[in-house]
Amino acid sequence: MRHHKLTPLEIARRIFFIVLGAVLVGVALEIFLVPNSVIDGGITGISIMSSTLSGLPIGVFLTLLNLPFLIVGYRAIGKTFALSTLLGVIVLSITTTLLHPVPPFTEDILLVTVFGGILLGAGTGIVIRAGGSLDGTEIVAILSNKRSPFSVGETVMFINFFILASAGFVYSWDRAMFSMIAYYIAFKVIDLTLTGFDESKSCWIISDNYKDIGQAIADRLGRGITLLHGEGGYSGDDKKVIFCVITRLEEAKLKSIVTELDPQAFLAIGNIHDVRGGRFKKKDIH
Repeated sequence: MRHHKLTPLEIARRIFFIVLGAVLVGVALEIFLVPNSVIDGGITGISIMSSTLSGLPIGVFLTLLNLPFLIVGYRAIGKTFALSTLLGVIVLSITTTLLHPVPPFTEDILLVTVFGGILLGAGTGIVIRAGGSLDGTEIVAILSNKRSPFSVGETVMFINFFILASAGFVYSWDRAMFSMIAYYIAFKVIDLTLTGFDESKSCWIISDNYKDIGQAIADRLGRGITLLHGEGGYSGDDKKVIFCVITRLEEAKLKSIVTELDPQAFLAIGNIHDVRGGRFKKKDIH
């Protein structure tokens, strides 16, 4: 099964939104959060604290610390996602470097926390909707999810709790608490941007071309599918229904697969708050 090649318009659209989202995150960091010693979670938070302790630009750590996770996650998540994430990380690194000399918009810690968190969440959500990411911790969470009983969301929250808490040792404990508030606000804004933040999503696909779609999902996403027998309520015709569970990072690629193979297919995607009864695994993709 050959992989679908994005059209020039699709590529341009993806690049535009990834760049836009990364720039918004860069503004949130350098114009609001970082100058006031408020940090983000994940690799970004580690980069901010490393920059404070070493004096080197944040962009250096953003690039260096994310690269190993991109290399490891290349096979597990896919080439398109890895390249999209690499673009986002590079743009974010450049943005933070260019904006570093710019004075903070405000030093009011409450305004910094609220508006910095809003911009951070909006930018991150835009990048994720475009099929990329800005942080290697999500890749770690997805990979560890194959071997642990914890969901992707639980793993990310667990990692970020310790990263945000460590800000108390680098800065002060009140800044660590404000960092947690900013992270919570960003988390909620990502939720709004994505219209559902849950990492796991259930997908129902009804199409006469169910064999090719099912094979493409297995080949390109590494996800198993279940074929259900259905019947048209009006026509009475027999129908095959494809059911599968994916992560939120795979949603854009799934839509692309279905649109490519059957533009008229019925596709419904819903959030899943819990996945039980077996392991939510994916097979290797090539």
